[in-house]
Amino acid sequence: MTIRTLSPRRIPSLIWAAMLLAMVCGMAFPGFAAPADSGLLAPTPPMGWNDWAHYECGFTAQTILDNAKALVKTGLAARGYNTVTIDDCWMLKDRDDSGNLQVDPVRFPQGMKPIADAVHGMGLKFGIYEDAGYETCGKFAGSGEAKDGGKDHFLQDAKLFESWGVDYLKLDGCNLYAPDGKEAAYRKAYAAQSAALKQVNRPIVFSESAPAYFQGTPDWYTVLTWVRDYGQLWREGTDVATFRTKDPDRSRFHSVLWNYSYNLPLGRFQKPGNWNDADFIIGGDRGMTLPETRSQIALWSMMSAPLILSSNLDDLNPQSIEALSNKAIIAVDQDAAGKTATLVRRTAQMDILFKPLAGRDYAIAVLNRDENPINVDLHPSDLGFTGKCRLDTEDLWTGHRSSASTLQATIAAHDTGIWKVHPASSCGTPTRTGAIVTIVDSGRGRNRDLDSYTRCLTAPGSVQHCSGTPSESWTVTSSGALRSGDRCLAVADGKPAMQACSSSADQRWEYTLQGNLVGSNQQCLSSTGDPASGTQSLSLDACGHNPPSQIWSLPN
Repeated sequence: MTIRTLSPRRIPSLIWAAMLLAMVCGMAFPGFAAPADSGLLAPTPPMGWNDWAHYECGFTAQTILDNAKALVKTGLAARGYNTVTIDDCWMLKDRDDSGNLQVDPVRFPQGMKPIADAVHGMGLKFGIYEDAGYETCGKFAGSGEAKDGGKDHFLQDAKLFESWGVDYLKLDGCNLYAPDGKEAAYRKAYAAQSAALKQVNRPIVFSESAPAYFQGTPDWYTVLTWVRDYGQLWREGTDVATFRTKDPDRSRFHSVLWNYSYNLPLGRFQKPGNWNDADFIIGGDRGMTLPETRSQIALWSMMSAPLILSSNLDDLNPQSIEALSNKAIIAVDQDAAGKTATLVRRTAQMDILFKPLAGRDYAIAVLNRDENPINVDLHPSDLGFTGKCRLDTEDLWTGHRSSASTLQATIAAHDTGIWKVHPASSCGTPTRTGAIVTIVDSGRGRNRDLDSYTRCLTAPGSVQHCSGTPSESWTVTSSGALRSGDRCLAVADGKPAMQACSSSADQRWEYTLQGNLVGSNQQCLSSTGDPASGTQSLSLDACGHNPPSQIWSLPN
C-alpha cells in the first residue's frame, strides 16, 4: 500500500480542526472507566476504531485524524465507538540513546502527543500498539527482552504512553525471546506489561494478543486461562482478512465466518471485565456486502465481542453506517451480563444462537451461511423453555414487534436475523439447552470453515458433522447431567453410555475451564477415530494436556 506523507505545516491545522469540531459539537462519549463501584476497566466489551485491517502500514497522522473525525461525523462515536487506536508501524526500528521509543517522523512530524490531544479533544479515547517481543510484527522496536536476553522496556514504554495520554494498549506477540519455552515466555512478558501499566497514574485498558500465537496447540487453552489475570481483552486466533488495494473487492466474508467459528466455543473464558476478541469489524468496508456487514455486527454482538471497526470510515455508505450503529444491536453486545451466546442448532446452512441478557430478556440470532434464503421456524422448547410459552419479540433490524408461540422468519443469503425476546411468565426460566461441540481440526483450521473445525455430540454416543437433528440437542442440568430427550450420558463400566436419566452420580459431569468433561471415574470424555471419516466414537481416557479430543463447548 502506498504511504501518504503529510506536510508538517498541515498537522497543526488538522489538530485544531479536530479540536474545534469536538468543541462545536459539545460531545462527550462513553469511555472505558467503569462505574465507581465496579472496579473494572472494561465492564462491557471495548468499542472503537483501529487502522490495521484497512491501512496496515499505509497510514499517516492525517489518516488517523480523518477517521477520528469520521467517527464523530457519522454518529458512530455517539453509539459507543469511542477509542481510536494506532496499530503497528508508528515507531522507528531503533530506540534513542536513552532507550525510548521514537515516533516515525515521516508519519508523525509533530510527534504522538498532539495526535492524542486532538483525539481527546473530539471526546474520544486514544490507543496505541506495541509488541511483547524485541521487535513488532512489522520489525519495529518492541517492548520485550532483547533478542538474546536482557532488559525489557515494559515500564519505560508504559510511562511514555502515560505521558501521551494513552487510554488503550494493544500488545502483540511477535518475536519473543523464549529461553525457557514459548508459553512461559509469553506469560512472563504479558505479566510484566500488566504490572507496568499498574504502576502508571492512568487507567489503560490492556488488549493481549498472546492466545493467538497458540491457536491450534494444546497450550492455547492454558494461555486462555491466565490472560484474564493480566488484561481486559485478548485476541485468541487468526487475523481477519485485510483490505488489498490490488484486489479491493475480493470477498472477506469467509474470514469473518472463520473468526466467528473459533471465538464462539470459548464463552467459558469470558466475563464482565474480560473479553474474547474475535478481531476487527470490517463490515461496511470493501469486500463485505450489506448482508455480510449485518451478519458481522450481529454475530459479534451475540458473542459480547469487542466492536472495533477497521475500515476507511469516510467510504462507508449510509446503509452500512446504519447497520453498524444500530442502537438495539449494540445494546446486545454491551449488555451488563456479558454472556456469550449458546449455539442452539447448527446445520450446513445456518447457526441458531441464544443469549441471556440482564433481566428477563434474551436475544436470538439466525446466521444464514448459504447462498440462498432460508426459512426458520423456531419453537420455545428449542431454546430451553417449557410449558405453554409465548414470546414477545422485537426484530432488531426493523423494530417490528410481535407475540407468538413460534418465531418464523426468512433470512437472506449471508445475512443474520436478530431479535430481542421477552418470554411470558408461563415460559419459566430456560434450561441450558443447545449443541455440544468439539474442535476436531487442531491444525489452526486448515480449511477455515465450520464443518472442518467442529463436530456435534449426538445422543447415540458419537461425534458427527452437525446437522441440526434433535439428537444434537442437549440440556445441561443443575446437577451436571447431560440430557438429550429422556436419556442422559453416563459412565458405565468405564465407558460412556446413554441411559435413562436418574440421580446416579455416574450421570454427573464436571466441566473444567479448559473444556474437559470429567466423569465419575475422574477420566475425561474423549472423541476417538479419524475426524475425516465424519463419525467418531466416544471413550473415557486419562485427562491429558488439552488434546482437542477432550475439549468440549457446552450450552452456556
